[in-house]
Parts: sequence; structure tokens; C-alpha cells
Amino acid sequence: MSAPKRRTQAFDKDALDRTVITRPLLDELEKRSRQRRPRLLAVIIDVNLEYPAGRDEARAYVVAQLNEILSAQGRTDAERVEGHGQYVFARLSPETLLTLTQRDAQQHGSRARAIFRIWPDFEVHAFIHKSVRTVKADAARISFSASGDDIVWAVLDSGIDAEHPHFALHRNLELDGPLEHRDYTGRGTALSDEMGHGTHVAGILAGEIIPTETNAVLETLNRPLLPLVDGHLMVHLKRRDERGDVQFDAIPLDRIAGVAPRTKLLSLRVLDHQGKGHVSHIIRALADIQEINGYGRRLRVHGVNLSVGYPFDAEWFACGQSPLCVEINQLVRSGVVVVVAAGNTGYGSLQTASGMVQGALDLSINDPGNADLAITVGATHRDMPHVYGVSYFSSKGPTGDGRLKPDLVAPGERILSCAAGAAATEAAAQAGHPCQYLEDSGTSMAAPHVSGAIAAFLSVRREFIGQPDWVKRTFLETATDLGRDRHFQGRGLVDLMRAIQSV
Repeated sequence: MSAPKRRTQAFDKDALDRTVITRPLLDELEKRSRQRRPRLLAVIIDVNLEYPAGRDEARAYVVAQLNEILSAQGRTDAERVEGHGQYVFARLSPETLLTLTQRDAQQHGSRARAIFRIWPDFEVHAFIHKSVRTVKADAARISFSASGDDIVWAVLDSGIDAEHPHFALHRNLELDGPLEHRDYTGRGTALSDEMGHGTHVAGILAGEIIPTETNAVLETLNRPLLPLVDGHLMVHLKRRDERGDVQFDAIPLDRIAGVAPRTKLLSLRVLDHQGKGHVSHIIRALADIQEINGYGRRLRVHGVNLSVGYPFDAEWFACGQSPLCVEINQLVRSGVVVVVAAGNTGYGSLQTASGMVQGALDLSINDPGNADLAITVGATHRDMPHVYGVSYFSSKGPTGDGRLKPDLVAPGERILSCAAGAAATEAAAQAGHPCQYLEDSGTSMAAPHVSGAIAAFLSVRREFIGQPDWVKRTFLETATDLGRDRHFQGRGLVDLMRAIQSV
């Protein structure tokens, strides 16, 4: 005989006192009341400054009442109550919140309550969330539902690890029709990534993990579930202490997402397990996109991200006229947006009369960033671009023939995204436990921020699909000026909200 299923107590949201329960908290309580096993909710209780006995007594009253309620429920070990100044912080069940507010109202009446307002304890996350916030993708998602729905973006890189759970929730790698992932190196498959670079890039552009929801999807796919701690995904970030020793800090996340989480990703593998490839691999991939799109007659692939390239030498080709640049310009003319990393050669040695010095290097845009119609992206700080400006390593303009490049800048320093292949293995060995996310820096990380922003833009401004010149002009005209030299910052920092609102 099977054991009876556990039942949760029905929660009556109408019994809540709306004078103290804020709207965000009410929405969260209503959502959790529908869950079979709702998790405790982190809250901030704002005490009443007009409480007759004063603020400290109001706080002491709330703490005492909570401890009494939790003790009666036998849940003292499960919930944490901390008083601090104006606030009481706790992790509570909906029933506990209801009991607390009812007691306060009954014992003090409506005017002399100890509780003023109760808010959700919104979690502040670092790293990929900070960089997503920097380009205002989080605001665009909330205001315009700009998540990349029904947009396909090709990632020409070292492959994408299809087993990474980051791409499971929105099935980012599941494609329809004639679209299929392709390997051009002959040394692997497009849905594997022994190096890890392509998966990291793809995770910035799209995909999302919401731990409980992702685990539900993984369970249906018969894949390993995410290891969670109190419902959170734990990531371990590497840093060096004051002695130079490597340390790992554990950071809890309840969500981690790319700039355009729902965008479909087409993996076109052009780099091998060592991160090496040939220009011919990229040209073949671009030619296949042309064929898939019927040479502009029916766009199935809307954009391309190229976080790969090579240093440009003016003795080889006229600037911007290399075979790769020509093919990129042709693809853009057929209706596809192409986003390219500017390169990481913007800093080096300079010969002066006093000897060698280190400094910024102009004329350092890498190919294919010299392609005139591409959107060439430099790097800036992940969440303080106005303070720190353009990253020292980011390649600087102008181009060798005097054109203005880069076009835009985007976050490219210590960006947290998916770990795969050798990068994940190395990090796991150093940390002593599996590594699903890691930080990396470079214009390779900046480019997918722009690709994701444009994918999100096209998903809500669909009249611009097939109009890459309009798209480029829109994003350049709405970029945020960081007050840096034009050859460092281009037109400025990409701003998704302003781009959407401009049309």
C-alpha cells in the first residue's frame, strides 16, 4: 500500500492584512500557495516608528512574537529571525506571516501596530545579473517581455555543450525545420565544447536557470538534477587573496540568465578543442547561413555572434576587405545582423625615446571586426562602466583605413557564465568540486551582450527583422555615452531599453 501524499495547508490570501502586506509580497505569497511544497519566503519586516513604546520595543515585540509562533509550530530550526535597527529579517511560511499580522492587529489595534510594512527580501545577485542590468536587459524583460522569443541566433565558436542545464529550461538548442547544428572542424560535434569558450559565450546570450523549474525540466529529460542548497544554485568564484593565493567564494543564486533567455541558439562549430580554427571554417558557416535563409528570401537565422577573430595586418588586405569581412558584409546585406568582438589587443608595448612603456594601442581592431557592416563590440566594466570606462585590453580604433570602430561597448570583465570542457575541468580541480559557472573576460564576452540585446529587441520589434542597417543605426543612436574617446568606446554602451523605446 503506497504512502499517502503529503498535503499542504490551504492558504487564504484574503485573510492577509493588505495594510501591512505589500503588493510584491502578496504576489509572491499567492504564487507560492499554489506550490505543492512551498519554500519559506525571505521577508523584511519594517517596524512602525510611531509605535507607542518606540522603535526598539516594536522590533523586540516582532522578534518575540515570531519566536513564540515558530516554537509552537516546532519550526525554530527551519526559520531564522534577526532584528536590526528599523527591520526584522526572517524566512517564514505564509501561515506564519498570517498569524503574526493577526496577532499584531488584535493586540495593538490599527493605529498602534508594531509592524508598518512587510516586503519580500529581494535577493541581490552579482556577475551575470550585474552585466545584464548594465545593458538594461532586465528592465526590458519586465517592461516589454523582451526575451528573444522566436529569434534564432547563430554562435560561431568552439561549440555549445548541450548537456549544460543552462539551456534546458527554454530548450534553446532544440531547433525546427532545416536548422541543424554543424561542425566545421572535423574534430567533434557542434553540441560539444571541449574548450568551453563557445558555451560561455552562448550562456551570456541566452538560456536561464531557475533552480526548481529547471530541475523539473531536467527530470522529464532523465538528466541529472542541479545540486541545490536551500533551493539555491551554488556557484564558486575564484579570487586571489592579499597573499596571492587562489580562493573560491560560494555564492547562492536563485536565478541566472542570459541577456535574451528564450533565444534559440544555432551552434556552428568553427574552433577545435584547443580554440583554433581557420577563416575558411567561418566562411563556410556564413555561406551555409545564406543558404538556410534562401539568400535573404526567408530568414530563419536572424543574427550571428562572432567572438572569434585574428589580428589584422594591413599588408595582407585592404582594411575591411579581407575575404571574411567581405562575406560578413554580404550576409548583413541579406538581412542578418552580425555582431563581432573587437579583439583583446588594445594594450601593449610602445617604444619611446626613454625606452619601452606599456599603454593603449590604437589601430588594433581585429578581423573580422573591420567589416564595415558588422556591429563591432569593445569591452567595459561589468557593472560600473561610467567609473571605469573602456577595458584596457579592448581593441581600439580607428580601423587601418580611418573608419570609426568599435561601434559599441558592452560588459566584458569577469562575466559569469556557463562552464564547460577544459575550463570547467580546470576550475573544478582547483575548487575541489564540480563547476557549472565561471568568470571570464574579453571582448568575446562583450559581443554576446550585444547579440542578446538585439535578439531581445527583435522579439518585440519584429518589423526590424531583416533590416540590420536599421537595427545598427537604432542601437548606435541610443547608446549611452561614457565620456570616453570615440576610438575607445565607439558610440557608447549598448542600452536595450532606450533602443526599444526609440521606435
